[in-house]
Amino acid sequence: MIDDDDIITVGGVMAWTDLGLVIVERLLSDDAMRETARFMMIDLPNRQQRFYSVFSPRMEHGDPAISKAQHQVHLRANSRYKVADMADWSGLETRTFIRRFHAATRLRPNEYHQHMRIENARKLLETTTETIAKVGWDVGYDDIASFRTLSSRLTGLTPSDYRKRFHYSNANQL
Repeated sequence: MIDDDDIITVGGVMAWTDLGLVIVERLLSDDAMRETARFMMIDLPNRQQRFYSVFSPRMEHGDPAISKAQHQVHLRANSRYKVADMADWSGLETRTFIRRFHAATRLRPNEYHQHMRIENARKLLETTTETIAKVGWDVGYDDIASFRTLSSRLTGLTPSDYRKRFHYSNANQL
């Protein structure tokens, strides 16, 4: 949502709710907006959008060696491996690989792998009732505290808060 004095614009399928609440706030009050949101059972405007974003890696960068490594990362997303392994998959020396990988994907190799793991964790949190520790383990984290910290940083929510917000109890019936 962009609020520029007397011009307010929104994007997204459900963004009209944010726009409506902002108008209620402007015309009535902050309390009226909060009460309206509560009555309509919707979040207040200006909520974080990263809860809803999905990791979408850059694949059309034109570097075949990096594409080869990316393909292996996707196949082994929940596995434990090192940047040197990724470099081997690409056929490049480690330093060259790191530089070219960052240029192609705009992420360092470890960051890319972390994004892949957290994306897989999000899916498990949404569709299973496994414990947070089990989800962390399943996506390749030995240390649950590291998993929680990284998940919170990338999604904006702790794993348990993410599950509370997005778990779909009938996901297995889809």
